[in-house]
Amino acid sequence: MRVFVTGASGHIGLPVVRDLLAAGHQVVGLARSDASAGKISSAGAEVLRSDLDDLDRLRAAARAADGVIHLAFKHEIAFSGDFAGAIAADLRTVEAMGEALAGSGKPFVNTTGTMLLAHSVRGRAGTEEDEGQEGGNPRVASEKLSLAFARRGVRTSIMRLAPTVHSSLDHHGFIPTIVAAARKNGFSAYVGDGAARWPAVHTLDAARLYRLALEAAPPGSHVHAAAEEGVPFRSIAEAIARGLNVPAKSVSAEKMGDLLGGFVGMITQLDNLTSSARTRELLGWKPTHADLIADIAEGHYFATAGAEPR
Repeated sequence: MRVFVTGASGHIGLPVVRDLLAAGHQVVGLARSDASAGKISSAGAEVLRSDLDDLDRLRAAARAADGVIHLAFKHEIAFSGDFAGAIAADLRTVEAMGEALAGSGKPFVNTTGTMLLAHSVRGRAGTEEDEGQEGGNPRVASEKLSLAFARRGVRTSIMRLAPTVHSSLDHHGFIPTIVAAARKNGFSAYVGDGAARWPAVHTLDAARLYRLALEAAPPGSHVHAAAEEGVPFRSIAEAIARGLNVPAKSVSAEKMGDLLGGFVGMITQLDNLTSSARTRELLGWKPTHADLIADIAEGHYFATAGAEPR
């Protein structure tokens, strides 16, 4: 299968590219810079130099492919405060590639996150059948748009990533952000009793799941990349504290916002217990790599430079 991958040079995207190639697929990876192009080319994939704003080239690439995996997102503007702008760009991208694939029967794996269930599912683990709450998380719109193409002859599936996709390639996600704040502040913070739970998945297990979804996920399905259903945030904070040799401290919700910024501070307080039971049964997914606390204990999150994921 010839697969077009957006976000192909990222900490998840590059392992996805490698997993696809190892399974015998051909890959075309979207690259917006020379550095990104070099990573994709070195992995053995073909490079398309463009970006998410060039909708005509995205349409052409999707139309020429046998399947599409959409991982790219404008994280830099989202984390700088323009989350609405990042969402709008994502919706334009999904619509452009979905239209190019309409009526083809080809697979289209879009990416959102398990956190979009935190506002709609309470008191139990969220499942693949659960829908995000309108107005709760803006990425619900991306799910609804891409799933609409399942009714137009596209084998669309939604990859809901755990907020912690962890490995030594993870340099800009939530865990590195929290580590940086703990190093700066001299303590690792959690809110209240720290009972809010985050699902987690190792980068290489997530990469394998993307390939499985591309190959076999039925149209209109949700896929949960959650190897662990929920790690208490206090346990995460304490693991970071051990790695930095600083104390772990309980703080107020307001204080956490000051320490981490409004968006990240808010996320740390959300309980996001998430099941992947149906995903495992449907696609035969069996996570095999280190869990989150063990991965943090390996020390790479506290080093100045990361190595290849273990």
